[in-house]
Amino acid sequence: MRDRVNRVVLIGTGAVGSSYAFALLNQGVTEELVLIDVNKEKSEGDAMDLNHGMAFAPSATKIWFGDYSDCKKADVIVICAGAAQKPGETRLDLVEKNTKIFKGIVEEIMANGFDGIFLVATNPVDILTYAVWKYSGLAKERVIGTGTILDTARFRYLLGEYFNIDTRNVHAYIIGEHGDTELPVYSHADIATRPISEWIERNEQYKQEDLDQIFVNVRDAAYHIINKKGATFYGIAMGLVRLTKAILQNENSVLTVSAYLNGEYGQSDIYIGVPAVVNRGGVRGVVELDLTQEEKQKFDHSVSVLTSIKESIF
Repeated sequence: MRDRVNRVVLIGTGAVGSSYAFALLNQGVTEELVLIDVNKEKSEGDAMDLNHGMAFAPSATKIWFGDYSDCKKADVIVICAGAAQKPGETRLDLVEKNTKIFKGIVEEIMANGFDGIFLVATNPVDILTYAVWKYSGLAKERVIGTGTILDTARFRYLLGEYFNIDTRNVHAYIIGEHGDTELPVYSHADIATRPISEWIERNEQYKQEDLDQIFVNVRDAAYHIINKKGATFYGIAMGLVRLTKAILQNENSVLTVSAYLNGEYGQSDIYIGVPAVVNRGGVRGVVELDLTQEEKQKFDHSVSVLTSIKESIF
């Protein structure tokens, strides 16, 4: 028998955080879940509400409202705290507000002896993941952002709709900044091992212009959802659970997370969305795709935008 159990600590129980907690419980991914938020009443209520559904969960999860002392025994800390993106704002507009919030949070966590893996979901996620790495002093492999995991899921979903194929059988990546400079990697997109370019060549009903519009819809999806309902939270919450599961179950899964580049893709000292192998130790390694010249130029531009923001802060 194991002498310990998996513990996840969630910092921030707003729309994204509470959706993540709900999805985590429903999938039975961890044995313990601690909720921490400046709004104590809200988080206590969330813990009660989640516990009342335990009879319907696939497995038992001990859930409680806690404090930073609970971080010492945590395997994974998920940060969803911070100011949310408002209508008309870009993710990068949130930089100054959220880096200040994060500094205090991470310092509290580390002061309580945390030695696990950080998952960062708050926007701008690439910059804030870099901030957590800097503030925590942990190895780069143990600080991971959600990166383009949601953008990739949106991309696969819309391509699946277009080609009338189950989204789970569509293999394609969005890489780069989780934001306006992200890009699709069509050179490595396929369905049933057949490149998407071949699907277009062999059937006149499919057109590259349609794929270009699909990417625009992926890139701008958050803006549309925010305008319609005020925030995006279900998709990213499910992506966070998928990432948590890959870590706790030591899956060695390839996910498009915000990972630290140290020479990969010709770039260094930046966190950005790329496919990476994720396991119990965090990021085992970055998967370096052979990009076309156009894709490489777009990726380099995305890096340059993030680098200019990073350098204005650190």
